[in-house]
Amino acid sequence: MLIIATALTTGTLALTACGSRDDKDTGTTGNPGGKTTTVAIGLDSPLTGDLSALGQGIKNSAHLAVTNANKTKEVPGVTFKFLPLDDQAQPTSGQQNATKLAGDKRVVGIVGPLNSSVAQSMQQVAQANNLALISPANTTPDLTQGKDWKQNNRKRQFTTYFRTATTDEVQGAFGGQYAYEQIKARKVYVIDDQKTYGVGLAAAFAAKFTAMGGTVVGTEHVNPEDRDFKAIVSKAKATTPDLVFYGGEYPAAAPLSQQLKDGGVTVPLMGGDGMYSADYITLNKKSAGDYATSVGKPVEQLDSAKKFIADYKAAGYKDRYEAYGGSTYDATWAIIQAVKTVVTENGGKLPDNPRTKIVEALNKVKFDGVTGPVSFDQYGDTTNTMITAYQVDGTQWKARHSAPYKKN
Repeated sequence: MLIIATALTTGTLALTACGSRDDKDTGTTGNPGGKTTTVAIGLDSPLTGDLSALGQGIKNSAHLAVTNANKTKEVPGVTFKFLPLDDQAQPTSGQQNATKLAGDKRVVGIVGPLNSSVAQSMQQVAQANNLALISPANTTPDLTQGKDWKQNNRKRQFTTYFRTATTDEVQGAFGGQYAYEQIKARKVYVIDDQKTYGVGLAAAFAAKFTAMGGTVVGTEHVNPEDRDFKAIVSKAKATTPDLVFYGGEYPAAAPLSQQLKDGGVTVPLMGGDGMYSADYITLNKKSAGDYATSVGKPVEQLDSAKKFIADYKAAGYKDRYEAYGGSTYDATWAIIQAVKTVVTENGGKLPDNPRTKIVEALNKVKFDGVTGPVSFDQYGDTTNTMITAYQVDGTQWKARHSAPYKKN
């Protein structure tokens, strides 16, 4: 989960995404007299603050999907409106945004959020309003499978919640295996930022790493806002690790990596998708050699992503699509396809109170997306378990290994 841009006002963002000005927002559900019915897709992500780079990339990618759907008339008789809101990576703001969007009868689904902790604050609101909530970035298993998933007692928590990003159970285990088999690390010092995402990722990494024969030589917990890690550097140095793993996001990971190396811990720092951002390299002069895992395969390597990349460039967005561009486009397109199914099954008209039917349609949705085949399992999780390990090479992240993760 992760960068920086000036946020436009919600009103301006919505205006740019409404499609043709000739579209008529009837405010009704059918398509009487050939008039276009306008429905809205909401978005929640951090558009300002430390994680705004990822948030802006998510917003732009969702906007692109809505724009393309309107341009090609993907759902005949329906025009999609885009309503992005800023949560600043704060659970309270996410809950407020979910409540606001749920209260708008035009909204048929919400894309987001970025942070798993924010999702926890939004899920109940979405469920109470039969409103689809589909994240391109949440990875905590608890969100879909419950707190007892580690005991293999898995139970879907919210029927309205879906995600196009695979879980930390998958990503963390992939990272632990990669660290042991490919990096050849045998001793790892593990740090997390005490947030839902960071704790879960670090735990999954450590569990797999130790199961393969590795040793966790020390653990530490920091705050996401921390930027001074001198005390941790001393502790880590004393354990002489082969690798340091950080469960958290790039604003703290970047200074942590630099201070570790300045302090004599000259081994790579490894993290997850929260660290996989171009800004991590910009903020860290000693990032070379560091590793990060991220969900999916690099979109630049996917034939299925060529049109997305070309369209994104042509649209002129000033912010990069970042780690979640492809999965965001797919999440938004999943809602659009669900609307298309509901409209088709209702004789070409959007039914009254369509939210419940759209959720039902999402459970069955299948299409070839930017990131590959898109569908959801019985928990609302993506069926795509592809993960990629990246390493900083010069001033760029370079993909080192991609594979679907399968339990041994």
